[in-house]
Parts: sequence; C-alpha cells; structure tokens
Amino acid sequence: MSTPERLIESTRELLWERGYVGTSPKAIQQRAGAGQGSMYHHFSGKPDLALAAIRRTAEELRAAAEERFTAPGTAVERVTAYLRREREVLKGCPVGRLTQDPDVMADPVLRAPVDETFAWLRGRIADVLAEGRDHGELDAGLDPVDTASTVVAVLQGGYVLARAAGSEEPFRRAVDGVLGLLAAHTTTGRRAD
Repeated sequence: MSTPERLIESTRELLWERGYVGTSPKAIQQRAGAGQGSMYHHFSGKPDLALAAIRRTAEELRAAAEERFTAPGTAVERVTAYLRREREVLKGCPVGRLTQDPDVMADPVLRAPVDETFAWLRGRIADVLAEGRDHGELDAGLDPVDTASTVVAVLQGGYVLARAAGSEEPFRRAVDGVLGLLAAHTTTGRRAD
C-alpha cells in the first residue's frame, strides 16, 4: 500500500475510533508508519487528509449498499439484505458517527460528504421502494421517500441504542421492527377480496 493510501486508511480508522479532534496528525503518522514530511507532501494538512478519508468511507458505504440494492429479489428483500448485512454495530456507522462530531459538522467541506451520503442513501432506498410499489410488491399508498427516511433513521438510531447498551440486540430489534413495518405494506401473498 502506498504512503498516501496508508495515511488515508489510518485516518479513516482513527476518525471512526476517536473522532476528528481525537485524530491528531501524530496519531495518523504513527498508525500509517509515515513521517511528518510524507504526510505534508501528499496532503496540505489534517483537514485535507480527513476529507479524503471521509470521502473514501462514504464511497465504501455506498458501494456496499448498492451491491444489495441491485441484487436480484423483491424490493423488500433487497432492503432487508442491506439492513441485515454484516456490520460492526458497536462501533457505530462510520459516516453516522461523524454527525456527532462538532468539528466535522461545523466545517462545510468536511460535512458535505456526510450530507451527500445520507441524501444518496435515502434516495436509493426510496428508488428501490418505488420500484417495489410500481411492480405491485408494495401497497400503492406507500410513500417511498418518507419510508426511506424512516429506514435510515431507524438504522442510525439502532447504532446509537446498541452503543448505549453495549449490545447488538437493540440494533437487531430496531432492524426487525422497521422490516416488520415494511412487511405490513407488502402485497405478495395477499388474497384479493
């Protein structure tokens, strides 16, 4: 792995573990096995490196989600696959945790990939649900945009509850709950009266 890649990966890990303030240039350099000169040769400073790390994390989150959203199956099966994919629940969402970091949220440049990622995620889930509704898999009255916002909110809230409890169970229950609500809107298997 090249020095810039090691610096980005180290920053990603530290941001997830410690947040922006707790991620010092020295800690990044130590984890990456890179000197100060190498860091400043490739990046103008901590904000530039943090932006590259946040963008990389956002890209990976999108790619993992898109893999589930474009897989074969019904809309509910694809959303289920996304919600039930393997995650490090007790560490929290690597993008969602950034919303709790006042320094990231106060900086429009660092905040932008976070906002864009959540807007993209809500939009993609809404697209999948709209497709399901249009194909008759989901009730015609289902609002894909509102439902997608609910799914994302439950997912992020599930991370918070799990971290607070020190257990993955609240996360699993939150996912089960939102999937139960979504299942109540499926038309598959219903008899026409």
